[in-house]
Amino acid sequence: MTLAGKTALITGASRGIGRAIAVELARLGADVALIGRDVAALQEAAAASASARVGATAEVFPGDVTDRAAMDAIVARIVERFGTLDCAVSNAGQSIDSLLLRLTPETIDHMLDVNVKAAFHLCRAVARPMMKQRGGSIVLMSSIVGLSGNAGQAAYAASKAALLGLCKSLAKELGSRNIRVNAVAPGFIETAMTEKVPDAAKEFLVKQAALGRAGKPEDVSGAVAFLCSDAAGYITGQTLVVDGGILM
Repeated sequence: MTLAGKTALITGASRGIGRAIAVELARLGADVALIGRDVAALQEAAAASASARVGATAEVFPGDVTDRAAMDAIVARIVERFGTLDCAVSNAGQSIDSLLLRLTPETIDHMLDVNVKAAFHLCRAVARPMMKQRGGSIVLMSSIVGLSGNAGQAAYAASKAALLGLCKSLAKELGSRNIRVNAVAPGFIETAMTEKVPDAAKEFLVKQAALGRAGKPEDVSGAVAFLCSDAAGYITGQTLVVDGGILM
């Protein structure tokens, strides 16, 4: 599998799954554009991506994914810089856990802004150059809780479920222009975001997994790379679950 000659952008690329995706896509031959707010962390992730392959290009594009105008401008700069945009990975996201009766309007709004509206902004911005070049791949980062739900994560689960509907709708809307849209739904992945999960909950999730272990960011990045590649050229509107067998 190769991504040679392709350009890919990744949001939320400064750490965790986003960083692993940038490194993997660069390793497979893509030039990568890393988007996020933490400039120092982005620069470190870009350096790691550039080191993944001789001749790899990895550049930083700081910005707020919830700002529609900012995303339009960043995508325009990326297309101007690289001349093409073949893959877009909407990975930026956040989880704030709360039981329903304690769920504040501010939390709901934040989950929708970061996890859903940001994906809309990105898809809208990248659809135009991809339609013009008549091809591309968009990958939306969902979660298994968007498929199964989870007590204490109503806002997060709802936001991740929304991405699955967005994925299918855009796959139908953009398919005639040879633009594929798919989603990846990770399970329990060891990242900074999951460090706050209580040990008892971590042990439970690991026991639920058929593979008997937590996932690593690299487990997810390989799935994303596949969906970005020509090997997945006849796959669209699908959700690839990467959970070690939790939901079986």
